[in-house]
Amino acid sequence: MRQDRAQGSIGQRINVVGTTGSGKTTSADMIAERLGYRRIEMDALSWRPNWEQTPHDELLQLVDDATQGDGWVIDGNYSKLRPMLWPKLDTLIWLDYSFPRVFRQLLIRTIRRSITREELWNGCRERFRTSFFSRDSILLWCLKTYWTRRRNYPGILARSEHQHIQIWHFKSPKQFRAWLETLPITDH
Repeated sequence: MRQDRAQGSIGQRINVVGTTGSGKTTSADMIAERLGYRRIEMDALSWRPNWEQTPHDELLQLVDDATQGDGWVIDGNYSKLRPMLWPKLDTLIWLDYSFPRVFRQLLIRTIRRSITREELWNGCRERFRTSFFSRDSILLWCLKTYWTRRRNYPGILARSEHQHIQIWHFKSPKQFRAWLETLPITDH
C-alpha cells in the first residue's frame, strides 16, 4: 500500500476511516480543530431519530452537499458512499489499531453511553440491552467487521481510482498523536 508521509503535509478534504471503536470521530475532531476545518460526522447524516437510517439517495445528497468546497474533515467507512466521496478526497487517515485496543475502547465507550444515555445524533442513544444483548450490538458489529476491514483496506486503497488520495496509515494512537502535532495550528 502507498504510504504518503511528508511531514506535516495534509490536504483540505479529509476522510478518517477505521473500524468501529477506533476513534474516528475523536481523531477527526482533533484534526478539524487543529486546522480550523469544518467537521462532518457521517453518522449524524446517516441516522434519523429512533435509529432510522436515512434513505440511500437522501444520504448521498446530504454527504455531497456537506463536502462541497475545501476545508472539511469527515469520519466514517460507509462503503456505499465511497464512489461519491472518495473522488473528492485529497487525504485519507486510516486508524488501523490492534483488536484488543479497539475492542477495549469500544466496550468502555458503550458502557459509558449506555449508563449516561448520552445523545449521539438526532436523539439516538445507546441502550444497554441493544448494545449487549441483541443482533444490533455495536460490539458484535466490531467482531464481525474488524478483520474484514483490516484485510480489505490495502487493496481498496491501492486501486487506480484512489491514487490521487494521500494516505496516512496509523497503527497506534501514539503514532497518530505524534503526527497530529506536526500539523499547523490555524487561528479560527
